[in-house]
Amino acid sequence: MKEIKGKGLFITLEGGEGSGKTTMMQKLAELLEHEGLAYIVTREPGGIRIAEGIRELLLHPDHTEMDVRTEALLYAAARRQHLVEKVEPALEQGTIVLCDRFIDSSLAYQGYARGIGIEEVLSINAFATEGRFPDYTFYLDIEPEVGLARIAAGKGREVNRLDLEALHFHHQVREGYRKVAAMYPERITVIDASQTPEVMAEAVKLQLKPILEVFRANLLNK
Repeated sequence: MKEIKGKGLFITLEGGEGSGKTTMMQKLAELLEHEGLAYIVTREPGGIRIAEGIRELLLHPDHTEMDVRTEALLYAAARRQHLVEKVEPALEQGTIVLCDRFIDSSLAYQGYARGIGIEEVLSINAFATEGRFPDYTFYLDIEPEVGLARIAAGKGREVNRLDLEALHFHHQVREGYRKVAAMYPERITVIDASQTPEVMAEAVKLQLKPILEVFRANLLNK
């Protein structure tokens, strides 16, 4: 298990469209509530006023003409503001931050699926975040056909610009995520998202329990 740095704990959920991140976030929040640990739930792009404005630009279905590098830069800009305004202050207070998406999304979507290059997008985001990565990440892996079908059936959220991409794009996103997971095996745990939310939650909790034990021990020693 990797060392937890800093006072708080930064945990992110990643996955393609319809992978169940929102449901899993709720279950993780319930776990932390039960454990009596201080936490906040946030998302990317968004989480604070400026980043939510950028989110509207990025995900609006009418903005199909957006250039891929413009897209990558806007995600990085939203990430920077969210990090300095919300994430870092919470971590400094010793709070657990649960975040729906972070830098890995940009590496998979813009770096790999858009063809900009994982290293190029990593460089953009290293500047934006000053090298800040999550402490732990759970990647919810699912066949794109299944995830998109969930959204179409009303089991996900409203359709956004990325949902309108061709199926090939979503397969590229999945391949990108798998490459990123291989780059950071100590940080990223892959979860089979084709399972029921209850089974997925148990799998995540099993991985998270020892992490929380280490976090509690660190709190007692600080």
